[in-house]
Amino acid sequence: MGRPSKTKNQKKERAAAQHRSQEEYSSVPHSFVFHRGHVGKNVQQLILDVRRVMEPYTATNLKVRKKNTLKDLVTVAGPLGVTHFLLFTKTPTTINFKLFRLPGGPSLTFRVIQYSLIKDVVSSLKRHRMHEQQFTHHPLLVLNNFGLQGMHIKVMATMFQNMFPSINVHKVNLNAIKRCVLISYDPDSQTLEFRHYSLKVVPIGMSKGLKKFLQEKFPNMSRLQDISELLVKDIALSESEAEQDGSHNITELPQAYAGRGNMKSEQSAVRLTEIGPRMRLQLIKVEEGLGQGNVLYHSFIHKTEQEIQEALAKKEEKLQLKAERRSKQEADVERKLQQREAHRKKSLEGIKKKKQQAEGSDSDAEDPGMQEDRNAEEPSDDDIEYYRQEVGEEPDEDLFPQSTKRKRGLGQSARPQKRRKYSHSADDQHPAPAGTSPKGKHRKIPRARQSWQQRDSPNLREQQQDTRQQGGSRNAKRKQAQGPGQHHAKQRRGPRHQGPWRQGKPGLLRKQVPKGKGAFKKQRRSGGNRPA
Repeated sequence: MGRPSKTKNQKKERAAAQHRSQEEYSSVPHSFVFHRGHVGKNVQQLILDVRRVMEPYTATNLKVRKKNTLKDLVTVAGPLGVTHFLLFTKTPTTINFKLFRLPGGPSLTFRVIQYSLIKDVVSSLKRHRMHEQQFTHHPLLVLNNFGLQGMHIKVMATMFQNMFPSINVHKVNLNAIKRCVLISYDPDSQTLEFRHYSLKVVPIGMSKGLKKFLQEKFPNMSRLQDISELLVKDIALSESEAEQDGSHNITELPQAYAGRGNMKSEQSAVRLTEIGPRMRLQLIKVEEGLGQGNVLYHSFIHKTEQEIQEALAKKEEKLQLKAERRSKQEADVERKLQQREAHRKKSLEGIKKKKQQAEGSDSDAEDPGMQEDRNAEEPSDDDIEYYRQEVGEEPDEDLFPQSTKRKRGLGQSARPQKRRKYSHSADDQHPAPAGTSPKGKHRKIPRARQSWQQRDSPNLREQQQDTRQQGGSRNAKRKQAQGPGQHHAKQRRGPRHQGPWRQGKPGLLRKQVPKGKGAFKKQRRSGGNRPA
């Protein structure tokens, strides 16, 4: 059978647990640890070590580009719930560490006097205790010597306390405490010592052999006479790491702690192993806001009350001038927008007016191409006029049966036009056939304008036959006039009428230009009498 599905109550409990975990995660403080400017490899490694300390409520793989400003990071930090910035910078002489509280400040600036990386601290230990499970829970914060009088000391204590989640003593789970962060203040040198430890709880009051037995390591009993010696011998002794156990680190456990022998209401020793990093800090100044407000405290510069008031007045004046410039800039932007909008409206009105004028002029003018009294079925006057210009005579009635009479336009006069007369040569007294020009050049009547009536009309066929007969009689007369053995120069003939199938080919009747050598030499002609 398959695995049974979850019941309705189990689903509700799981959803409630997820909701509680999300609320707890959003309620705890979060941090960004990054640097600005060029800091070098060692400081970059120090930044990674500090991120290790602030886990799991920090951005472990945070990437900050050079062009990103502090304002950009503040903008991103709001939606992500980030409450603190830990910023490292480096100058040619010192390394600075700045601590910002978002979103309104204050800002603390420290000088890093000395520091050691995790790898340096771990390499100096004989046995180190550091594993990944320690970083699944936030560390326990311990503050030392922060009860002294002074505004800057109280601000530092509050800032460090708010960097880590708060702990409810009555509800805390001891198994979730695996690490410890110690910050100790030295009033003489006015410096801070930052330490990071791994926490371990071991039972006390038992011999070394019994500890090994509890750890599932079977002891060597070859030198023992009785099994009781394993429990009694070397009691109250411990390993080298436990030699420092005493009243300062022995406590009674209120809960069972992870590890064999750490039972409830039993005494156990709490041991700390430093895992790094290590820093010695000196407070430089405390400011309002995010590094741009009034200086509340400065360790090197001390001002009188009058100097403070003058500085505040100058700053207030600068802020007022800035506000005036901003208001003037906004007014200028608003004025330009209004001018642009007015110009746009004026342009649109001009365009509309121009369109109306164009439409009025078009309505007054009369369109010569469209006439109201013309039917769509009637042939256009353009066809008749084109035929009249090309052929030189009026079209037959059967060519345009619907309208043989040319319609006169409105602008034309009623006076009839004269008919064009074309002169012919003495040899050619016959009228020009249809489809030829009066100058003797062959022109084409476009096929698009030749109707089927024009191609099949009997008048056109008769004209073609007469032209052929007359051409043959003229050739016979020329041969009779020439004597035997007489040569005559070739006369240029006029264009012979070709049928409608050869009309419109401009290269057929052109004069052929001689090509090759001697093309321009005069031809020899035999002597003889030319025909009169």
